[in-house]
Amino acid sequence: MSAIATDPSKLTTAPPVSGASGAHPQASLLVRSTAGELRLPVVAGLSVRDLLDTTELRVRAACGGTGMCGACGIQLLNGASNPPTLAEYQKLTADERGRGLRLACQLRPQGDMAILLEDPAPPSCWKSLPAEDLSPSPGSLPALAEHIYGVAVDLGTTHIRVALWDRKHGKRLATRRGPNPQGSFGADVLNRLSAARGSPAHAAELAKLARTAIIQAVRDILKRDVGEVTPMLAEIGAVIIVGNTAMLALLTGHGIDDLLAPDYWQLPVDYRPRDAAAWQAQWFMPHAHIALPGPVAGFVGSDLLADLLATALTSGPAGSLLLDVGTNTEIALWDGQTLHITSVPGGPAFEAVGIRFGMAAELGAICRVNAHSTPAGKAFTCETIGAVSPRGFCGSGLADAVAVLLAEGTLKPSGRFAVSPGAEGFRLDPGNPRTAITGSDVDAFQRAKAATAAAMAALLKNAGMDWSDLQRLCVCGAFGHTLEIGHAQAVGLLPPIDPARIELTADATLAGCERALLTQRGESLFAEMGTKIHAINLSLLVEYEENYINHLRLEPVPAVR
Repeated sequence: MSAIATDPSKLTTAPPVSGASGAHPQASLLVRSTAGELRLPVVAGLSVRDLLDTTELRVRAACGGTGMCGACGIQLLNGASNPPTLAEYQKLTADERGRGLRLACQLRPQGDMAILLEDPAPPSCWKSLPAEDLSPSPGSLPALAEHIYGVAVDLGTTHIRVALWDRKHGKRLATRRGPNPQGSFGADVLNRLSAARGSPAHAAELAKLARTAIIQAVRDILKRDVGEVTPMLAEIGAVIIVGNTAMLALLTGHGIDDLLAPDYWQLPVDYRPRDAAAWQAQWFMPHAHIALPGPVAGFVGSDLLADLLATALTSGPAGSLLLDVGTNTEIALWDGQTLHITSVPGGPAFEAVGIRFGMAAELGAICRVNAHSTPAGKAFTCETIGAVSPRGFCGSGLADAVAVLLAEGTLKPSGRFAVSPGAEGFRLDPGNPRTAITGSDVDAFQRAKAATAAAMAALLKNAGMDWSDLQRLCVCGAFGHTLEIGHAQAVGLLPPIDPARIELTADATLAGCERALLTQRGESLFAEMGTKIHAINLSLLVEYEENYINHLRLEPVPAVR
């Protein structure tokens, strides 16, 4: 066990958390608890609590990491760390410190470390977003005198992301990410829309599920990261919610019929809530202005506009393309004057939904796959988020696996296996069944990537461009964040442009929403962006279906069309 400092002259205060710290190359945190063992990569500047908050295993907390509540006690078994802080001297006795007891919010690993967590917090579906995925503060509103807090919400089909801000000082207090509970009505947005349209009771239930989830995330932040709930809810002055049009219509219960009408594909859908006051009262936010920026058209929503704000796409050169990859993939092309936009139901494969061993981009998800030679033949290495044992594939891991199996000849360009692996699929790690890829997994990926590639080609043609005209490509979403560019290009998911022109951004939608939250102009930013847009309905393009079929094969996109 490392020495525990008891000399008052060595008292320290916990250093501030870094916003985008790098991981120690080979350092890890081993956590032992009643749930078993968990190993996490150490990130410089982050406390044990910060590291655990991104996982299913969390410490008890009620003070926002200041050490004042003393609820996050753990035992340091071994490893190098910062000495006890003033808060720990106040909350822990000399005997407790001598036995290695520490406060998780104050303890910062400085290398390999092992801890014992005997009393974890109750399980929660809400996790903190990794610090490295978050954007710097986009500004502040120093003139605010009251109700200075604000909430940014990215309402995704599969996940909901929430950030709480002190708008006056431009400080992000905390974030959360959790599943969208509407998934119980189906992973596909059309299933949810059909359920809502067919039954007023289902429509009400879908709205309630999303609204409840958002306020649960906010309350979880206030309880754990601030220490007060009801008084703080009353101090929230603004809530901005962005998402694709279907998710926002299901949130408010309005606009659902229009979304399912073909005439509205290229027209804005009115999804403004008719019960805003009641909704606000249910959230106990009496002073909050709840804003849902207007959509672009049909299935192209305010989430795409938030991406455009975050990436400043229209400030870049002509030939700038943006992909928001997910269950509903939205695409925008800037030609220097006009934003050509569309969306495709890429299917849930990009978020690993419907894949036999699919999972979100979280601890244990395979995000990289590499092949190497052994005396016995070819073998595969699966890299996972958190460097732990593989639990399944996130979307980028599935793309990587398909590309590597293609390069090694295990898969044919048609998507078929060269030798049938059987019903259980092809295991990248023979000893781990959760590393298996099945034929249906590959087929789902092919369909999603073909829809995306064909849509990109359609936008380029509409703008009088081809693949060689692309100067910048922004890939947004959790899928894009962990994507291996070379592999994505090899299977035809991304065009063969210089990788230096490709930017991967994890949470651009949330970042754009945050930018609007912390400016005086707020919602008007979305309206201004909308004036530059030309929406394209791919179903009206006779060549789209043929283009889709041409892109089904696992091969690079031709450089020029």
